Amino acid sequence: MATIRRFEDIEAWQTARELTRLVYQLSDRTGFAHDFGLKDQMRRAAASVMSNIAEGYESRTTRLFVEFLGRAKGSCGEVRAQSYVALDAGYVSREEFSQLYDAADKCIRQIANLMAYLERTNNHANLTTHKRASKHANV
Repeated sequence: MATIRRFEDIEAWQTARELTRLVYQLSDRTGFAHDFGLKDQMRRAAASVMSNIAEGYESRTTRLFVEFLGRAKGSCGEVRAQSYVALDAGYVSREEFSQLYDAADKCIRQIANLMAYLERTNNHANLTTHKRASKHANV
């Protein structure tokens, strides 16, 4: 397992970054780009996944880290749900929808695994402990 020294080392954050890049790429198209509400909401939700993982990792306690991971997981679910809206509105093809859905689903599973690992191995609130423990998580 890889050692995690900074939030950029977390696989879930890397997947969230790929998801965000995909959301920005697809939402920049003509039809999609004119649906300001959906475009902005999807972009904010995708960026929120990355930001919450980073903020949680840099937080004071394992408990806060897990809380932020929960928010990141929720935002990922939001992107997944909004992908259906983009599909139904004709802004993305079935193949592009699958790319969005799969990236969001992968990120959700990675976040859930990290949360479970942290909750299983760290019952006390100590930043050093969660940073040490996250070095050994398969995320």
